[in-house]
Amino acid sequence: MAPKETPRQKMIGMMYLVLTAMLALNVDTAVLERFELINGTLEEQVKNNGVRNGNTVKSIAATVEEKGKRKDDVAVLEKAEAVRKKTDEIITYMNQLKTEIVEYTGGIEDERLVGARDMDKIATYMITEKRAVELKTRLNDYTSWLSSTTGKEFQSVALDGKDDPFWSTIRNQRSKSFAELMFESVPTAGGLASMSQLEGRLLDYEEVALGILSQSIGAKDLSFDKIVPMVLPESQLVAAGAKYKAKMFISASASGITPTMKLNGRSIPVDSEGFGAVEFPVKAEKYDANGHQKKSFTAEIKIGDQVFKQQINYIVARPVIQIQSASVQALYRNCGNKLDVQVPALGAAYNPSFKVKGGSSQGGKGGKVTIIPTSPTVDLSVYSSGTFIGSQKFRVKGIPKPELVLKSGGKEINLKRGVSKVPREISLSAVPDADFAQFLPQDARYRVTKWEVTLARGSRPIEVKQVTSTKANLASFVSKARPGDRIVVQAKEVQRMNFRNEKENVKIGVNSAIKTVPIN
Repeated sequence: MAPKETPRQKMIGMMYLVLTAMLALNVDTAVLERFELINGTLEEQVKNNGVRNGNTVKSIAATVEEKGKRKDDVAVLEKAEAVRKKTDEIITYMNQLKTEIVEYTGGIEDERLVGARDMDKIATYMITEKRAVELKTRLNDYTSWLSSTTGKEFQSVALDGKDDPFWSTIRNQRSKSFAELMFESVPTAGGLASMSQLEGRLLDYEEVALGILSQSIGAKDLSFDKIVPMVLPESQLVAAGAKYKAKMFISASASGITPTMKLNGRSIPVDSEGFGAVEFPVKAEKYDANGHQKKSFTAEIKIGDQVFKQQINYIVARPVIQIQSASVQALYRNCGNKLDVQVPALGAAYNPSFKVKGGSSQGGKGGKVTIIPTSPTVDLSVYSSGTFIGSQKFRVKGIPKPELVLKSGGKEINLKRGVSKVPREISLSAVPDADFAQFLPQDARYRVTKWEVTLARGSRPIEVKQVTSTKANLASFVSKARPGDRIVVQAKEVQRMNFRNEKENVKIGVNSAIKTVPIN
C-alpha cells in the first residue's frame, strides 16, 4: 500500500497535473514558469523523503541488533540496505541527468533557468540522443528488482501513453511513447518537474518496500496475542444423573502468523482465526468385548520453522442398529417386508445403504428399505457412506395359506348345519391370515379365480357349474334339489397379488379346497 500523501503533497500533485495538461493542449502562457516553483518543491520533498527512508533502514538495523542479530533478521536488514542503495543510485543518476539538462539548455542566471521556456534543446538531449530510452530502462529495472526483492508487485513509473492512467485519457497523447510524453514539446522547466515527480514516486515505492521488510523482522517469533478459554469435555453426551467432566485450559494463537496443519501427514484447511478443521470418517476393524476399538491419529502444526506433533487417541464405539418393522423377528418369503433401519449414534451423518444375503432389497433412502426374502434366512448388512456399520439376521417364514369362506346373502354358510333350501347365489373368497394381513396388507390380497359348484345326490352329481367370478348363480339347482342332497364347492385356482402388483398362484390343499353344504 502506498503511503498517504499530506495535503501539501496533494496540492502540488494537482498543480502538476493541471500544468501538464495545459502543456498537452499547447497553451502558451506565463503560468508555465510555475513549473520552476513546482520542481523546486518536488526536489525538496525528494530530499526529505530520502532522509526519512534512510532513517527507516537505521531503525531496522537497531531492531535487528536488539533481537540479537539472528540470521533471518540480518538477511532482512541486508535487503533493506540494498533497497536504500539501489534507490539512492537511481535518484543520483536522475539528478545528474537534470544537471546536464540545465547546463545543455543554458544553465542558471540570477537563480533562474535560462532555458526554462525552451522546448527544443531538452527534446534533442533526451529524445534524439536516446537518453530517455536509457532512463526508461533504468526505471523499469528498478521497479522489477524492487518487486522481486519484496514479493510485492510495483508498477513501472515509465509508461507509454496507452498504458498510463492519466495520458491514456487524452486523445492526442495516448499514442506517444514515454520519452515523447516526458520531453517532446515540453519546456525545460516542465521536463525537470516531470523527472522530480518520478523521483518522488520512486521514493514512495521505497517507503512501501522498507515497510514490508520492517514487518518481517522477527516474523518467526511466536507472539501469542489471541487467548481463548477452551473446555474439552470427556463426552458431549451426558445421561441424566451422571457427572459432566471436562478439562479447562487456555488456547493461544498469533494473529500475525498463519500456521500450517496436517492430519496423518495430509494438509487440512486453516481458517482466518488459526483453527484447523479436523474431519474424517471413522472406521473400526475389530471391536472388543465392550464393542470398542482404540485408534489414533497424528496431529501436526507448523509455525515458522517449529513443528509440533502429537498422537491423539480416540475410541470407536460399535453403533447400535435400531430396526422398526411390523414384524422384526421374522420376515415373510417373497413379500415386501418394509423395515426402518436407523443408527441414532450417527445422527445427521447417517447416509445408509444396504446389502442383502438370501434375498433382495428395494429403496434405502433415509433408512427405509424393503426386503424380499428368497431363502430360509436373510442377512441384512448396514453401511453408512460406504462404511460398514453392522448386520442383522432374520428368520424367514412361509406365507400362511388363506382360508376359503363360502357365503350366501353376505353371511357365512354354516357347513355343519347346512341349509334348508338351496340359495339362489353364493360367493367364495380367500381370506388371508389375520397377522399376515396386518403386517403386509399389500402382499395379502387374494382372489379365487376358478371354482366349481356341484349339486350332488349320494355319489352322483345332479348338476355341475364352472365359475370364474366371485359369485355363482344357483337358480337352476333350486328345482332339482331334494332334502339329503349336498352342494359341493371346490376351489380350482387361487391367486395372490403381491406388493409389486404381480399375480402368483397359491396352492391350496385338497381338504381345504373343498367345502360341502348339506341340504336339509
